[in-house]
Amino acid sequence: MPKITFYNLPEDKKEKLINAVKKEFSRVPLYDASISNIVRSARIPRGSFYQYFEDKEDAFFFILNGIVINNNNNFTSLLRKHNGDLFETMIDFFQYIIQEEENVQFLKNAFLNMTYKIENSFANIFRNRENNDNFKEISSLINTSNLNISNDQDLFHIMQIIFTVTIRNVVEKFAKELSKQEALGNYIIEMNLLKNGLANKNNSY
Repeated sequence: MPKITFYNLPEDKKEKLINAVKKEFSRVPLYDASISNIVRSARIPRGSFYQYFEDKEDAFFFILNGIVINNNNNFTSLLRKHNGDLFETMIDFFQYIIQEEENVQFLKNAFLNMTYKIENSFANIFRNRENNDNFKEISSLINTSNLNISNDQDLFHIMQIIFTVTIRNVVEKFAKELSKQEALGNYIIEMNLLKNGLANKNNSY
C-alpha cells in the first residue's frame, strides 16, 4: 500500500507519478523495472519515491490492484447483464480482458511473469469464501439453477476452476501472440466443455 504522503499529493502530481509507474511496468516486468526510470519520468527526486512507496513492488501492486478493482466491477456488471449466467459472463469478461487497450502492456508483462502474489491479486474475488464481501456479492448474482452444485462451497470451487482456465488462456494469448479472435475461440471451446461436462453421460463408471 502507498504511504499516506502519496494520498496527500495534489491530484496532478499523483496522476503524473501513477503514469510514470505504469509506463515503467508496461515497458518491463516487475523485477526488471527501474526506480530510476520512474523518478526520471515523474520528474521527482529518487528519495521522494520512497516517501510515497516502500519499494517498486509496492508501486507495482498499487497499479495492479487498481486494475483488479476495475475488473471486479466490470465482472459484476456483466453478471447482471447476463442475468447471472456464469459461463456467458466469463466469455464476455475474457473478451474484455484481451481487448482492453489502456493497460495491455502492463497486463501482458504481469501475466507472462506470473508469481503467486500476482495470481492472488487477480484471484482476489475468489479468495476467503467465508469472509470476502466481493465473493458474497458475486455469488448472490450467479444463477445457480443451471449449475450442478449443492452449496456455496461447490460454487467457490467451480469459480476457482474457471478462474484457472481463464488465466491460462490469457497467458497463452500473450505468450503465443494469438489474435483476439483465435484466443476467444479457444476460450469458448473450453468454457463449453466445462459447461456441458467432461464425462460421457452414456457411460457409467
